[in-house]
Amino acid sequence: MASRSGMKPAAWIAILFAVVVVAVIAYSSFRSQPFRCRVCITFKGQSDCRTASAQNQMEAQRTATVAACAQLSGGVIESNQCENTRPDSVEWLK
Repeated sequence: MASRSGMKPAAWIAILFAVVVVAVIAYSSFRSQPFRCRVCITFKGQSDCRTASAQNQMEAQRTATVAACAQLSGGVIESNQCENTRPDSVEWLK
């Protein structure tokens, strides 16, 4: 069994890279998202509402729309159609 000092430099670089990736993901996940909204969409007779938050209004609304359409559509074509459907409502939350 190799000791810590016996590890190859490539192993240390891989470990450091993994730690940096985890740190970036954690930072971006817990960072404050100032814009939060709830989007309700009806597509092919079914309705769904989803909440999302982001750094700007457009991204928050798009993310909530994509999340709602993921529940309402089946496949790429339907997803695109749903995402281009005008929402029934967009509610901005505090």
